[in-house]
Amino acid sequence: MAATRKSSMMQIIPVMLCFFAMGFVDLVGTASNYVQKDLGLTDSQANLFPSLVFFWFLIFSVPTGMLMNKIGRKKTVLISLAVTAVSLILPVTGDNYWIMLASFSLLGIGNAIMQTSLNPLVTNLITGDKLASTLTFGQFVKAIASFLAPIIAAWGATTLMPTFGLGWRMLFLIYAAISFLSISVLGATPIEEERPDKASGVGECLKLLGRPFILLCFLGIMCHVGIDVGTNTTAPKIIMERLGLPLEEAGYATSVYFIFRTAGCFLGAFILRSMSPKVFFGFSVLLMLAAMVILFAAQSLTLLYVGIGMIGFGNSNIFSVIFAQALTSSPKEKNEVSGLMIMGLFGGTVFPLAMGYAADSVGQGGAVAVMTAGVIYLLYYTAKIKSSK
Repeated sequence: MAATRKSSMMQIIPVMLCFFAMGFVDLVGTASNYVQKDLGLTDSQANLFPSLVFFWFLIFSVPTGMLMNKIGRKKTVLISLAVTAVSLILPVTGDNYWIMLASFSLLGIGNAIMQTSLNPLVTNLITGDKLASTLTFGQFVKAIASFLAPIIAAWGATTLMPTFGLGWRMLFLIYAAISFLSISVLGATPIEEERPDKASGVGECLKLLGRPFILLCFLGIMCHVGIDVGTNTTAPKIIMERLGLPLEEAGYATSVYFIFRTAGCFLGAFILRSMSPKVFFGFSVLLMLAAMVILFAAQSLTLLYVGIGMIGFGNSNIFSVIFAQALTSSPKEKNEVSGLMIMGLFGGTVFPLAMGYAADSVGQGGAVAVMTAGVIYLLYYTAKIKSSK
Protein backbone atom coordinates (compact mmCIF):
# COMPACT_ATOMS: atom_id res chain seq x y z
CA MET A 1 0.00 0.00 0.00
CA ALA A 2 2.81 2.42 0.91
CA ALA A 3 4.62 1.69 -2.36
CA THR A 4 1.42 2.27 -4.33
CA ARG A 5 0.79 5.57 -2.56
CA LYS A 6 4.37 6.72 -3.18
CA SER A 7 4.06 5.80 -6.85
CA SER A 8 0.81 7.76 -7.08
CA MET A 9 2.41 10.85 -5.51
CA MET A 10 5.38 10.59 -7.87
CA GLN A 11 2.90 10.59 -10.74
CA ILE A 12 0.58 13.33 -9.49
CA ILE A 13 3.35 15.88 -8.85
CA PRO A 14 4.41 16.09 -12.55
CA VAL A 15 0.73 16.29 -13.51
CA MET A 16 0.24 19.20 -11.10
CA LEU A 17 3.28 20.94 -12.64
CA CYS A 18 1.41 20.65 -15.94
CA PHE A 19 -1.60 22.30 -14.31
CA PHE A 20 0.74 25.16 -13.39
CA ALA A 21 1.73 25.41 -17.06
CA MET A 22 -1.96 25.36 -17.96
CA GLY A 23 -2.30 28.64 -16.03
CA PHE A 24 0.03 30.40 -18.47
CA VAL A 25 -2.95 31.08 -20.72
CA ASP A 26 -4.25 33.55 -18.15
CA LEU A 27 -1.34 35.90 -18.80
CA VAL A 28 -3.30 37.02 -21.87
CA GLY A 29 -5.35 39.49 -19.80
CA THR A 30 -2.28 41.17 -18.34
CA ALA A 31 -0.30 41.01 -21.60
CA SER A 32 -3.14 42.42 -23.71
CA ASN A 33 -3.37 45.47 -21.43
CA TYR A 34 0.38 46.12 -21.78
CA VAL A 35 0.23 45.59 -25.56
CA GLN A 36 -2.76 47.95 -25.74
CA LYS A 37 -0.74 50.60 -23.91
CA ASP A 38 2.41 50.04 -26.00
CA LEU A 39 0.61 50.09 -29.37
CA GLY A 40 -2.22 52.54 -28.57
CA LEU A 41 -5.08 50.13 -29.30
CA THR A 42 -8.82 50.55 -28.55
CA ASP A 43 -10.65 48.21 -26.15
CA SER A 44 -12.17 46.22 -29.01
CA GLN A 45 -8.77 45.90 -30.72
CA ALA A 46 -7.00 44.85 -27.50
CA ASN A 47 -9.74 42.36 -26.62
CA LEU A 48 -8.96 40.60 -29.90
CA PHE A 49 -5.93 39.06 -28.17
CA PRO A 50 -7.82 37.06 -25.48
CA SER A 51 -10.53 36.32 -28.04
CA LEU A 52 -7.92 34.93 -30.42
CA VAL A 53 -6.43 32.75 -27.67
CA PHE A 54 -9.76 31.11 -26.92
CA PHE A 55 -10.90 30.90 -30.55
CA TRP A 56 -8.60 27.90 -30.98
CA PHE A 57 -10.51 25.94 -28.34
CA LEU A 58 -13.36 25.79 -30.85
CA ILE A 59 -11.08 24.32 -33.52
CA PHE A 60 -8.73 22.01 -31.60
CA SER A 61 -10.68 20.59 -28.65
CA VAL A 62 -12.69 17.87 -30.38
CA PRO A 63 -9.80 16.77 -32.67
CA THR A 64 -7.64 16.54 -29.54
CA GLY A 65 -10.14 14.13 -28.01
CA MET A 66 -9.74 11.97 -31.13
CA LEU A 67 -5.95 12.31 -30.98
CA MET A 68 -5.95 11.02 -27.40
CA ASN A 69 -7.73 7.89 -28.60
CA LYS A 70 -4.83 7.24 -31.00
CA ILE A 71 -1.66 8.21 -29.10
CA GLY A 72 -2.80 8.44 -25.48
CA ARG A 73 -3.36 11.28 -23.04
CA LYS A 74 0.21 11.69 -21.75
CA LYS A 75 1.72 12.07 -25.24
CA THR A 76 -0.99 14.57 -26.11
CA VAL A 77 -0.16 16.63 -23.00
CA LEU A 78 3.53 16.61 -24.02
CA ILE A 79 2.60 17.98 -27.46
CA SER A 80 0.59 20.75 -25.80
CA LEU A 81 3.52 21.73 -23.59
CA ALA A 82 5.83 21.93 -26.61
CA VAL A 83 3.41 24.24 -28.46
CA THR A 84 3.05 26.37 -25.31
CA ALA A 85 6.83 26.70 -24.97
CA VAL A 86 7.13 27.95 -28.57
CA SER A 87 4.32 30.47 -28.02
CA LEU A 88 6.14 31.92 -25.00
CA ILE A 89 9.49 32.20 -26.79
CA LEU A 90 8.07 34.31 -29.65
CA PRO A 91 7.51 37.58 -27.67
CA VAL A 92 11.12 37.41 -26.49
CA THR A 93 12.12 38.08 -30.14
CA GLY A 94 9.97 41.24 -30.44
CA ASP A 95 6.69 42.86 -29.44
CA ASN A 96 5.08 44.09 -32.65
CA TYR A 97 1.41 43.43 -33.37
CA TRP A 98 1.96 40.38 -35.61
CA ILE A 99 4.38 38.65 -33.28
CA MET A 100 1.91 39.02 -30.42
CA LEU A 101 -0.93 37.69 -32.61
CA ALA A 102 1.18 34.64 -33.49
CA SER A 103 2.19 34.15 -29.85
CA PHE A 104 -1.37 34.34 -28.53
CA SER A 105 -2.59 32.01 -31.29
CA LEU A 106 -0.02 29.34 -30.41
CA LEU A 107 -0.72 29.87 -26.71
CA GLY A 108 -4.39 29.20 -27.38
CA ILE A 109 -3.67 26.11 -29.49
CA GLY A 110 -1.31 24.68 -26.87
CA ASN A 111 -3.74 25.37 -24.05
CA ALA A 112 -6.69 23.88 -25.95
CA ILE A 113 -4.73 20.65 -26.43
CA MET A 114 -3.52 20.72 -22.81
CA GLN A 115 -6.88 21.30 -21.16
CA THR A 116 -8.53 18.63 -23.30
CA SER A 117 -5.91 15.99 -22.47
CA LEU A 118 -4.67 16.87 -18.97
CA ASN A 119 -8.04 16.74 -17.18
CA PRO A 120 -8.88 13.18 -18.34
CA LEU A 121 -5.26 12.14 -17.66
CA VAL A 122 -6.05 12.79 -13.99
CA THR A 123 -8.72 10.05 -14.16
CA ASN A 124 -5.90 7.53 -14.69
CA LEU A 125 -4.53 8.44 -11.27
CA ILE A 126 -7.55 9.38 -9.13
CA THR A 127 -10.70 7.42 -8.27
CA GLY A 128 -14.04 8.84 -9.40
CA ASP A 129 -15.38 9.88 -5.99
CA LYS A 130 -12.40 12.23 -5.51
CA LEU A 131 -12.28 13.51 -9.09
CA ALA A 132 -14.01 16.87 -8.54
CA SER A 133 -11.81 17.79 -5.55
CA THR A 134 -8.63 16.70 -7.38
CA LEU A 135 -9.53 18.72 -10.46
CA THR A 136 -10.22 21.65 -8.16
CA PHE A 137 -6.76 21.26 -6.59
CA GLY A 138 -5.35 21.25 -10.12
CA GLN A 139 -7.21 24.51 -10.73
CA PHE A 140 -5.63 25.84 -7.51
CA VAL A 141 -2.16 25.08 -8.89
CA LYS A 142 -3.16 26.62 -12.24
CA ALA A 143 -4.38 29.73 -10.41
CA ILE A 144 -0.96 30.25 -8.81
CA ALA A 145 0.53 30.77 -12.28
CA SER A 146 -2.40 33.02 -13.15
CA PHE A 147 -2.06 35.42 -10.23
CA LEU A 148 1.74 35.53 -10.51
CA ALA A 149 1.53 36.72 -14.15
CA PRO A 150 0.57 40.38 -13.48
CA ILE A 151 3.06 40.56 -10.58
CA ILE A 152 5.93 39.29 -12.74
CA ALA A 153 4.90 41.61 -15.61
CA ALA A 154 4.77 44.64 -13.30
CA TRP A 155 8.13 43.67 -11.81
CA GLY A 156 9.64 43.40 -15.29
CA ALA A 157 8.19 46.79 -16.26
CA THR A 158 9.43 48.67 -13.19
CA THR A 159 12.47 46.86 -11.76
CA LEU A 160 15.93 48.36 -11.83
CA MET A 161 17.40 44.88 -12.21
CA PRO A 162 18.50 43.83 -15.72
CA THR A 163 15.70 42.24 -17.74
CA PHE A 164 17.61 41.89 -21.03
CA GLY A 165 15.60 44.75 -22.52
CA LEU A 166 12.39 42.71 -22.26
CA GLY A 167 10.63 44.78 -19.59
CA TRP A 168 7.22 43.27 -18.83
CA ARG A 169 7.90 40.56 -21.45
CA MET A 170 10.24 38.85 -18.93
CA LEU A 171 7.02 37.10 -17.98
CA PHE A 172 7.17 35.12 -21.24
CA LEU A 173 10.79 34.07 -20.74
CA ILE A 174 10.22 32.82 -17.19
CA TYR A 175 7.10 30.85 -18.14
CA ALA A 176 8.84 29.40 -21.22
CA ALA A 177 11.56 27.96 -18.95
CA ILE A 178 8.91 26.33 -16.76
CA SER A 179 7.24 24.87 -19.85
CA PHE A 180 10.47 23.13 -20.84
CA LEU A 181 10.84 21.84 -17.26
CA SER A 182 7.29 20.42 -17.39
CA ILE A 183 8.09 18.57 -20.62
CA SER A 184 11.14 16.94 -19.03
CA VAL A 185 9.42 15.91 -15.80
CA LEU A 186 6.20 14.54 -17.33
CA GLY A 187 8.14 12.77 -20.09
CA ALA A 188 10.10 10.86 -17.46
CA THR A 189 6.98 9.83 -15.50
CA PRO A 190 5.32 6.46 -16.32
CA ILE A 191 1.51 6.63 -16.37
CA GLU A 192 -0.64 3.62 -17.29
CA GLU A 193 -3.68 4.52 -19.42
CA GLU A 194 -6.72 2.50 -20.37
CA ARG A 195 -7.20 2.01 -24.09
CA PRO A 196 -10.45 3.34 -25.61
CA ASP A 197 -12.95 0.81 -26.93
CA LYS A 198 -13.13 2.58 -30.28
CA ALA A 199 -11.88 5.63 -32.16
CA SER A 200 -14.47 8.38 -32.52
CA GLY A 201 -15.00 10.80 -35.37
CA VAL A 202 -15.84 14.49 -35.16
CA GLY A 203 -19.48 13.78 -35.92
CA GLU A 204 -19.77 11.27 -33.07
CA CYS A 205 -18.17 13.73 -30.65
CA LEU A 206 -20.43 16.62 -31.64
CA LYS A 207 -23.43 14.31 -31.47
CA LEU A 208 -22.97 14.19 -27.71
CA LEU A 209 -24.20 17.80 -27.62
CA GLY A 210 -27.59 16.33 -28.44
CA ARG A 211 -27.74 15.04 -24.88
CA PRO A 212 -29.48 17.83 -22.90
CA PHE A 213 -27.22 17.63 -19.83
CA ILE A 214 -24.01 17.62 -21.89
CA LEU A 215 -25.26 20.72 -23.75
CA LEU A 216 -26.05 22.45 -20.45
CA CYS A 217 -22.52 21.66 -19.22
CA PHE A 218 -21.03 22.95 -22.48
CA LEU A 219 -22.84 26.29 -22.16
CA GLY A 220 -21.90 26.46 -18.48
CA ILE A 221 -18.20 26.13 -19.36
CA MET A 222 -18.64 28.93 -21.94
CA CYS A 223 -20.07 31.23 -19.27
CA HIS A 224 -17.43 30.29 -16.70
CA VAL A 225 -14.48 31.09 -18.95
CA GLY A 226 -16.19 34.19 -20.31
CA ILE A 227 -16.49 35.57 -16.78
CA ASP A 228 -12.92 34.48 -16.00
CA VAL A 229 -11.29 36.08 -19.04
CA GLY A 230 -13.67 39.03 -18.85
CA THR A 231 -12.73 39.87 -15.26
CA ASN A 232 -9.05 39.25 -15.96
CA THR A 233 -9.13 41.76 -18.82
CA THR A 234 -11.72 44.28 -17.64
CA ALA A 235 -10.99 44.71 -13.92
CA PRO A 236 -8.00 47.05 -14.46
CA LYS A 237 -9.97 49.02 -17.06
CA ILE A 238 -12.84 49.61 -14.62
CA ILE A 239 -10.37 51.03 -12.08
CA MET A 240 -8.65 53.21 -14.69
CA GLU A 241 -12.02 54.51 -15.95
CA ARG A 242 -13.50 55.33 -12.53
CA LEU A 243 -10.43 56.28 -10.49
CA GLY A 244 -7.97 57.46 -13.15
CA LEU A 245 -5.13 55.21 -11.97
CA PRO A 246 -2.33 54.23 -14.40
CA LEU A 247 -2.16 50.66 -15.74
CA GLU A 248 0.85 49.75 -13.58
CA GLU A 249 -1.31 50.37 -10.47
CA ALA A 250 -4.68 49.29 -11.85
CA GLY A 251 -3.13 46.06 -13.13
CA TYR A 252 -2.93 44.73 -9.58
CA ALA A 253 -6.70 44.24 -9.77
CA THR A 254 -5.95 41.17 -11.86
CA SER A 255 -3.75 39.84 -9.06
CA VAL A 256 -6.59 40.44 -6.57
CA TYR A 257 -8.87 38.37 -8.79
CA PHE A 258 -6.39 35.52 -9.05
CA ILE A 259 -5.46 35.59 -5.35
CA PHE A 260 -9.09 35.00 -4.43
CA ARG A 261 -9.54 32.46 -7.23
CA THR A 262 -6.46 30.63 -5.95
CA ALA A 263 -7.81 30.67 -2.39
CA GLY A 264 -11.18 29.46 -3.66
CA CYS A 265 -9.59 26.55 -5.53
CA PHE A 266 -7.52 25.58 -2.48
CA LEU A 267 -10.50 25.66 -0.10
CA GLY A 268 -12.79 24.08 -2.69
CA ALA A 269 -10.53 21.02 -2.93
CA PHE A 270 -11.44 20.31 0.72
CA ILE A 271 -15.01 21.65 0.78
CA LEU A 272 -16.07 19.47 -2.16
CA ARG A 273 -15.00 16.37 -0.24
CA SER A 274 -17.66 17.02 2.39
CA MET A 275 -20.24 19.34 0.82
CA SER A 276 -22.65 18.64 -2.02
CA PRO A 277 -21.27 20.08 -5.30
CA LYS A 278 -24.74 21.47 -6.02
CA VAL A 279 -24.87 23.47 -2.76
CA PHE A 280 -21.34 24.81 -3.11
CA PHE A 281 -21.92 25.65 -6.78
CA GLY A 282 -25.09 27.59 -5.90
CA PHE A 283 -23.29 29.57 -3.19
CA SER A 284 -20.48 30.40 -5.62
CA VAL A 285 -22.88 31.69 -8.28
CA LEU A 286 -24.82 33.86 -5.82
CA LEU A 287 -21.50 35.32 -4.65
CA MET A 288 -20.66 36.29 -8.24
CA LEU A 289 -24.12 37.81 -8.77
CA ALA A 290 -23.62 40.05 -5.71
CA ALA A 291 -20.17 40.98 -7.03
CA MET A 292 -21.60 42.12 -10.37
CA VAL A 293 -23.87 44.53 -8.51
CA ILE A 294 -20.82 45.93 -6.74
CA LEU A 295 -18.91 46.38 -10.02
CA PHE A 296 -21.85 48.26 -11.50
CA ALA A 297 -22.11 50.73 -8.62
CA ALA A 298 -18.78 50.98 -6.75
CA GLN A 299 -16.73 54.17 -6.98
CA SER A 300 -13.95 53.37 -4.49
CA LEU A 301 -10.88 51.18 -4.93
CA THR A 302 -11.69 49.15 -1.81
CA LEU A 303 -15.21 48.26 -2.96
CA LEU A 304 -14.00 47.44 -6.46
CA TYR A 305 -11.36 45.13 -4.99
CA VAL A 306 -14.08 43.47 -2.87
CA GLY A 307 -16.23 42.85 -5.94
CA ILE A 308 -13.29 41.55 -7.97
CA GLY A 309 -12.24 39.25 -5.13
CA MET A 310 -15.79 37.89 -4.81
CA ILE A 311 -15.83 37.01 -8.50
CA GLY A 312 -12.45 35.30 -8.13
CA PHE A 313 -13.62 33.18 -5.21
CA GLY A 314 -17.01 32.44 -6.75
CA ASN A 315 -15.67 31.46 -10.15
CA SER A 316 -12.86 29.29 -8.76
CA ASN A 317 -14.75 26.00 -8.58
CA ILE A 318 -17.28 26.40 -11.38
CA PHE A 319 -15.14 24.65 -14.01
CA SER A 320 -14.26 21.65 -11.82
CA VAL A 321 -17.85 20.94 -10.84
CA ILE A 322 -19.20 21.25 -14.38
CA PHE A 323 -16.34 19.19 -15.86
CA ALA A 324 -16.71 16.41 -13.27
CA GLN A 325 -20.49 16.38 -13.80
CA ALA A 326 -20.02 16.00 -17.55
CA LEU A 327 -17.40 13.22 -17.24
CA THR A 328 -19.40 11.18 -14.75
CA SER A 329 -22.56 11.50 -16.84
CA SER A 330 -20.82 9.73 -19.78
CA PRO A 331 -18.10 7.50 -18.25
CA LYS A 332 -17.51 5.49 -21.45
CA GLU A 333 -16.79 8.61 -23.53
CA LYS A 334 -14.42 10.59 -21.32
CA ASN A 335 -12.07 11.67 -24.13
CA GLU A 336 -14.93 12.85 -26.34
CA VAL A 337 -16.75 14.62 -23.50
CA SER A 338 -13.49 16.27 -22.42
CA GLY A 339 -13.00 17.59 -25.95
CA LEU A 340 -16.51 19.04 -25.99
CA MET A 341 -16.17 20.66 -22.56
CA ILE A 342 -12.86 22.27 -23.45
CA MET A 343 -14.39 23.45 -26.73
CA GLY A 344 -16.72 25.38 -24.42
CA LEU A 345 -13.71 27.53 -23.48
CA PHE A 346 -14.53 29.22 -26.78
CA GLY A 347 -16.59 31.39 -24.46
CA GLY A 348 -13.27 33.14 -23.86
CA THR A 349 -13.60 34.41 -27.44
CA VAL A 350 -17.29 35.31 -27.39
CA PHE A 351 -17.39 37.20 -24.09
CA PRO A 352 -14.35 39.51 -24.53
CA LEU A 353 -15.47 40.51 -28.03
CA ALA A 354 -18.98 41.33 -26.79
CA MET A 355 -17.52 43.09 -23.74
CA GLY A 356 -15.10 45.12 -25.88
CA TYR A 357 -17.87 46.44 -28.13
CA ALA A 358 -20.12 47.11 -25.12
CA ALA A 359 -17.30 49.00 -23.36
CA ASP A 360 -16.54 51.08 -26.47
CA SER A 361 -20.25 52.00 -26.66
CA VAL A 362 -21.25 52.70 -23.05
CA GLY A 363 -18.12 52.31 -20.91
CA GLN A 364 -16.98 49.44 -18.71
CA GLY A 365 -20.46 49.07 -17.23
CA GLY A 366 -21.46 47.52 -20.54
CA ALA A 367 -18.71 44.93 -20.14
CA VAL A 368 -20.00 44.10 -16.66
CA ALA A 369 -23.50 43.63 -18.09
CA VAL A 370 -22.21 40.99 -20.52
CA MET A 371 -20.58 39.06 -17.66
CA THR A 372 -23.77 39.33 -15.60
CA ALA A 373 -25.67 37.49 -18.34
CA GLY A 374 -23.21 34.60 -17.92
CA VAL A 375 -23.75 34.55 -14.14
CA ILE A 376 -27.52 34.38 -14.63
CA TYR A 377 -27.12 31.31 -16.87
CA LEU A 378 -24.97 29.61 -14.20
CA LEU A 379 -27.73 30.29 -11.70
CA TYR A 380 -30.10 28.39 -14.00
CA TYR A 381 -27.54 25.57 -14.40
CA THR A 382 -27.35 25.15 -10.62
CA ALA A 383 -30.82 23.64 -10.59
CA LYS A 384 -29.75 21.03 -13.16
CA ILE A 385 -26.71 19.71 -11.27
CA LYS A 386 -27.09 16.03 -10.41
CA SER A 387 -26.77 15.29 -6.72
CA SER A 388 -23.99 12.92 -5.65
CA LYS A 389 -25.04 9.37 -4.99
